[in-house]
Amino acid sequence: MARISYSEAARQAVAEEMRRDAGVWALGEDLGRGGVFGQYKGLQEEFGPERICDTPISEAGIMGAAVGAAMAGTRPIVEMRFSDFALCAVDELVNQAAKARYMFGGQIKVPMVVREPVGMWRSSAAQHSQSLEAWYAHVPGLVVAMPATPADSKLLLKAAIRCDDPVVFMEHKNFWGLEDEVGEMPDDDAALIAELGKARTARAGDDVTVVAWSGTVHAALEAAERLAGDGVSAEVIDLRTLWPWDRDAVFASVRRTGRLIVAHEAVATGGFGAEVAASVAEHLHRDLKAPVRRLGAPRIPISYAPPLEAEARVTAGRIAAAAQGLVEEPA
Repeated sequence: MARISYSEAARQAVAEEMRRDAGVWALGEDLGRGGVFGQYKGLQEEFGPERICDTPISEAGIMGAAVGAAMAGTRPIVEMRFSDFALCAVDELVNQAAKARYMFGGQIKVPMVVREPVGMWRSSAAQHSQSLEAWYAHVPGLVVAMPATPADSKLLLKAAIRCDDPVVFMEHKNFWGLEDEVGEMPDDDAALIAELGKARTARAGDDVTVVAWSGTVHAALEAAERLAGDGVSAEVIDLRTLWPWDRDAVFASVRRTGRLIVAHEAVATGGFGAEVAASVAEHLHRDLKAPVRRLGAPRIPISYAPPLEAEARVTAGRIAAAAQGLVEEPA
């Protein structure tokens, strides 16, 4: 076990997979100097500019080149700097990469990873703070992963690189410096890829289930700690991947607790939390002791001003209050 940061864990994942497979390479802006958040630090020195490629500022060009290279047999890692900027390349991803394997009857695969840093970070304002995971989860053909810990930053990125489908890999900007223990990774392809679609029980509990992902997992864990002081036992499930998502893990937890809160940083309207909530309501309505609750950001642009930015956050306090309300509601 080694204690490393979220950013370093991802950097190690890329380096290890590049050493293992000569077909793995990365392209994007400023990779030669280590990337915006240091997630490629030292990689161009080891692998050269042919495999750690600096590109012009053209997201559509970056994504289009990667799609063609993936179809030709390599495994590109596409760095989009911010998820907001990736919207300039959404046609290449959604209309080409996501559909090619189906439209060619399986004769072509598109094994590529699209790294998109997401979330609110240091008053980055409306054009650099969005969490748009629901857009990609809606698109058939795309895998969507959102690691919340350094261990998953490494494990899920290695799994994404080995996956034969395009993976949108969304990393929370606020946690690049987060440190935790990271152990040895499995090296078997099947075992690694199986992690895409497997949830993690971050904290066990009996009274209420809180499903979250990415940065909101940490708020949910803080809320669970507060609730424990009031005698409420909250189970926190880190979904880890939104597509495929681990319905079995969520359903098993809700069958035990009878209560569900889905919490995410993205706008609540049309958010992926609605998919989780609706699935539980449809299949487990007889097991529920209270209505399902969703917590997400209001449908407003994220402000530069810290007090207004804070109003859009799903905090531990909001999660704890919602859980307390569910537990106190008559069955």
